[in-house]
Amino acid sequence: MQNLLVRIFTTLLLVLLIAVAGSAQGGQRGQRGQRGDARRGVQTSVPSVPHDPHDLTGIWRGNPQSLSNMPPPMTAWGKEQFQAHKPSYGPRAVPPVQGNDPTGKCDPLGYPRILFFGRPFEFIQAKDRMLEFFEWGRVLREIWTDGRQLPKDPDPKWLGETAVGKWDGDTFVVDTVGFDERAWIDHFGNPHSEDMHLQERYHRLDRDTLEIVVTIDDPKTYTKPWVSDKLIFRLQPNEKIHEDFCVPSEEESFNQGVRNPAGGVGGVTINK
Repeated sequence: MQNLLVRIFTTLLLVLLIAVAGSAQGGQRGQRGQRGDARRGVQTSVPSVPHDPHDLTGIWRGNPQSLSNMPPPMTAWGKEQFQAHKPSYGPRAVPPVQGNDPTGKCDPLGYPRILFFGRPFEFIQAKDRMLEFFEWGRVLREIWTDGRQLPKDPDPKWLGETAVGKWDGDTFVVDTVGFDERAWIDHFGNPHSEDMHLQERYHRLDRDTLEIVVTIDDPKTYTKPWVSDKLIFRLQPNEKIHEDFCVPSEEESFNQGVRNPAGGVGGVTINK
């Protein structure tokens, strides 16, 4: 009888945890933030007023989950990486204790995944660079606008080794190379290699609406470039960037007390 109650209780915890990871706005800590913070919804736009299309300054927030619903066909190497990734979100979701999402260890999200994590970011324009300041982890990304070239042999980094930007009409075009392939593209486990070339096109449609189109060119992983949908972000004029960290000690406590027991790792004892 005791063993039966243990199994029932563990199963209920597991079902609840997967449901939270798939649909909740805050998520469990290992996957938290993937659908945003329920207490801070995206502020709706008001009737547009005149604006400078070359000024991206402000705090922006959206809710895209990936570049698009369907990535292009993968190479043999890409398929191998994809199958090795075990996400706790989406159609291939497994219980988090059985997964290997880097966020479960508080590893950096990397780029472009941090765009898909449901937290706002702020653009700060400086003389020779654009700063992209993300709430999650208070990550600062530098986009150089001083005319420098992309490195020929970049050193892989979580956010990319070098990002350079320039204006093409009213569109700010950013090219980035040198990515650490340990990071996932999104929380569905789509992979990339160190050879990925990422291009982003930012277009301010009106004062309150920023459209982003992302293109991934990674022949080692995909058989053709992956061009995103038009990703929409809204200006958050009354928002500010909060402190939001993945703290390893808190993550470990959560894993030991909630995630692991729900996934059948460690015992949950129920008295008769």
